[in-house]
Amino acid sequence: MGLTMDEVLDRARPVLPVLVIEDANLAVDLARALAAGGIEVLEVTLRTPRALEALSAIRRELPELLVGAGTLIHAAQFAEARDAGAQFMVSPGCTEQLAAAADRIGLPYLPGVMTPSEVLFALEKGYRSLKLFPANGETSVKLLKSFKEPFSGIRFCPTGGIHADNLMNFLRLPNVACVGGTWVAPPSLVRARAWDQITQLAAEACLLSASLEA
Repeated sequence: MGLTMDEVLDRARPVLPVLVIEDANLAVDLARALAAGGIEVLEVTLRTPRALEALSAIRRELPELLVGAGTLIHAAQFAEARDAGAQFMVSPGCTEQLAAAADRIGLPYLPGVMTPSEVLFALEKGYRSLKLFPANGETSVKLLKSFKEPFSGIRFCPTGGIHADNLMNFLRLPNVACVGGTWVAPPSLVRARAWDQITQLAAEACLLSASLEA
């Protein structure tokens, strides 16, 4: 049996870094910096022209990491991401076309939801690990709390609006598997090649969440 999205999220806890990589030549150094801080799972978002090249480089040089492709908004991107070496896929939402493309590819897929109706749509498609997007601070914390009873057994990865000051509010929720975000590797630090700072941000996130497992 292949890797499941549940297993990806378990390994990603506490944080799934969402990487916006403009220069593919920096991709491997960035991934190494995050790994040095305790990160094992990465999402390379397809928002830049060289994102797939960056993803391939990380997979080739750091095979011990799990690397997924994010911000998939067109069905054709699923095959492109798979061919680049992506091990899982992430979308900001979910449509019939995206779900069908994910089925054809057969890799773990984390579809995005925001409303109860969107959760129900994803459930009907067989998904029980979902991305809550966008995660807008305390409003989203309350939303996730309200989802707990009607959607028992569903696990969420809230993304968009998560940062060091609020991630614990999300991680304390029983239906949150991990959180996603760019704050552990902001593009400004990547451009500056500030690898030590990125390692420190990753380590701080992992250390914060360690108290939850104690």
